[in-house]
Amino acid sequence: MDRDRRPFLPARTRRLWAPVTAMALVVLASNIAVQHPFTPWGLEDYLTWGAFTYPVAFLVTDLTNRRYGAATARRLVIVGFVLALAASVVAASPRIAFASGTAFLVGQLLDIGVFNRLRRLAWWKAPLTGSLLGSALDTALFFTLAFAGDVTDLVTYGGGPLAATVPVWIGWAICDFIVKVAMALAMLVPYGALMGLVRPAVEARAS
Repeated sequence: MDRDRRPFLPARTRRLWAPVTAMALVVLASNIAVQHPFTPWGLEDYLTWGAFTYPVAFLVTDLTNRRYGAATARRLVIVGFVLALAASVVAASPRIAFASGTAFLVGQLLDIGVFNRLRRLAWWKAPLTGSLLGSALDTALFFTLAFAGDVTDLVTYGGGPLAATVPVWIGWAICDFIVKVAMALAMLVPYGALMGLVRPAVEARAS
């Protein structure tokens, strides 16, 4: 029996290297990018570059969940979290690394749970709903843990009776989430394109 198991265990371990590597690169890049305001078109008070890179993590998680199931996707998130956190401590400040790691872990695990519940519905519902809910929680946690009490610059949004003056990081968080909503919709394009290649493992073996 042990002899029969030997080829299976390495294969089960090896299958995670590609998504783990992709996840670690995405989170590391996002930890660096989120420290840099998005300056084109005068949007530095509204966005950071991290808003455009981080949503790719949900695509990686959702494709892994589709292929191997929720348990393997959770292992991906945990391993990717550890690797990205270790790299981020070097590339970013400890506070950014802690905030990113915490928000990443909680947001991704929520995405996995939602995806798993909706995976039998229309193909787009599971990845879109999971990404939106996971992004909302991730954004709230990250910006609060990373910048609250530290970044004290104020910015005024709107005008007249609707004007609101808030810490700039709150504006970043709101605009960050708006971009993540757009990116979640955009990520449906590669997800849909890869569905034929990344089929559930049981289904792939049966074909």
